[in-house]
Amino acid sequence: MIYLTRKAEFSASHYYHNPDFTPEENQRVFGKCSNLNGHGHNYTLEVTVKGEVNAKTGFVVDLKDLKETMNREVVDAMDHRHLNKEVPEFKKLIPTTENLAIAVWNRLQPRLQMAKLHRVRIYESPDLFADFYGEE
Repeated sequence: MIYLTRKAEFSASHYYHNPDFTPEENQRVFGKCSNLNGHGHNYTLEVTVKGEVNAKTGFVVDLKDLKETMNREVVDAMDHRHLNKEVPEFKKLIPTTENLAIAVWNRLQPRLQMAKLHRVRIYESPDLFADFYGEE
């Protein structure tokens, strides 16, 4: 089994807000991140796929195809966007780093043909990241 990881970067804004909370609860739980004007992050996305090497091509996956899929499904859809307002998954879901990793998984997993998605890792800053491995 071979594991390959491809990186991409994008920037997006968001805020944390639970409509079931009072304004005071949102402030207490989410602090500055609850400001409805939002704030932005530079994200680094790592997508790891796994599979067996194809004897004819030498590939587990064509990295050009993986890059195009990542760009189409994630980077083009989320770069310089307000996640809460412009990305369908976050109309009702709080766009935490954890939920972002799950949303990326859900966008990519059905579109991979040759290799199997193994891990999605989102870095929100150099010292914070979320991993999502899906169901194994």
